[in-house]
Amino acid sequence: MQKSVLGIVILGAVAGVTAAVSLLDLGGLTRSVDRRDPITVSIYYGGEKSALLRNEKVQEILERRYKITLDATKAGSVEMATSLPVAGRDCLWPSNMVAVELARENGRTILGSETIFNSPIVFYAWADVADAMISKGVVTKRNDDFLTADVAKIGELIATEARWKEDLGLNIYGPFKVFSTHPAKSNSGNIWSGLLATVLNKGRTPTEDDLDMLVPQVNAYFAAMGHMEASSGDIFQNFLKQGMGARPIIVGYENQMVEFLAQNARFAEDISTRVRVIYPEPTIFASHPLISLTSKCKRLSEALIDLDLQAAAWADHGFRTGLIGVENDPNDIAETSLPETVNLVVPMPSANVMEAIIEAVE
Repeated sequence: MQKSVLGIVILGAVAGVTAAVSLLDLGGLTRSVDRRDPITVSIYYGGEKSALLRNEKVQEILERRYKITLDATKAGSVEMATSLPVAGRDCLWPSNMVAVELARENGRTILGSETIFNSPIVFYAWADVADAMISKGVVTKRNDDFLTADVAKIGELIATEARWKEDLGLNIYGPFKVFSTHPAKSNSGNIWSGLLATVLNKGRTPTEDDLDMLVPQVNAYFAAMGHMEASSGDIFQNFLKQGMGARPIIVGYENQMVEFLAQNARFAEDISTRVRVIYPEPTIFASHPLISLTSKCKRLSEALIDLDLQAAAWADHGFRTGLIGVENDPNDIAETSLPETVNLVVPMPSANVMEAIIEAVE
C-alpha cells in the first residue's frame, strides 16, 4: 500500500497504550444495578481514551445499566491535575498515578482514586529501524517473537550522540533519537521523560538529590527534538503518515495499535510488514486512575469496573485491566498479538521530581 493511502486512513484513526491494581470486591461486579435516577457525570479524561468512550458497547453500559450521561472533556493528564479549573467537575481520569499526587499538591480535593486500566509504554519503529537496532544488540527478538529493547543501551546511543546514518547504517538524517510527545502536555511524553531520567541515572529511579545532574541532560534531549506533538494520538498518526525519515521510532501506548487495527483491519497485513512494536525493558505502565472529586464519581467508578466494559476495553482497545482476579486473554485481540503479561516494569519518579522535569522542558 502506498504511504499516501496509509496516511489518509490514519487521519481517521484515534490513538489511545500487570502493574498497580485496585483491591476490589469482584463479587460486587456481578450485582444487578439498583434502580436509580439518571445522573450526568462531568469529567476530564486523557485523550488516549477517546475511542473507548465513543465505543457503542461502552456507551450502552454507561447509559442503560448505570444511567450515566457523560459530560466528558479531553485534557492532558498534567494539565487536569495542575492548571485546569475543576469547579463543576466530578472526576479526573488521567493516564498515570503521578497525576494523583500532582492533583493533591495543587489543591484538588480528592475523595479517592481507583486504577481502572493499565497500558505499558512501548516503542513503535519502522521495520528497517528495528532491524538496525537488532544488529547493534539494542533490540532483541524473544522466543515468542515479541521484540524488546534494552533501555540502558538506548541511553548509551543517546549519550554518545550516535547518528542514524553513520552508526546505524540507515538513510536517516541526524542523531539517534526516540521521538515523543511534549512531556509537559502529554502523558506518553511525560512517562518517557521519567523513564529517560531513570536510564540516565544508571537505572535508579531518580530522587530530588539527582535533579541537578539529570535535569540539564533531559532538557537538552527534548530541546533538540524540535516540534513535539501535544497528543499521543497525533504523534502516532504522524508516525504512520510521514514515514521513517521523519519519525524513525516513537514512544506510544501498547493499546494504540490494537485500536488502530480494530478500526482498520484491512491494513493489518501491511502494518505487520512495515511496523514493529518494541517493548522497552524496563518499561513504565501508564495506569489510568479515576480520581473522584465529588460523590457523583462513585457511580462512574462502578460502571468502569463492570466486567463487560472491561472486556470491551481489552478486546476493542487493548487496555489491560486494573482489577484483581480479572485476566486479559491475548486471544481476545483479533488483529494483532500482545504478550500475556509485561513483567519488567519500573516506577515513575515522584511527583516532585516530575514537576522539576516538566518545568525544565516547558
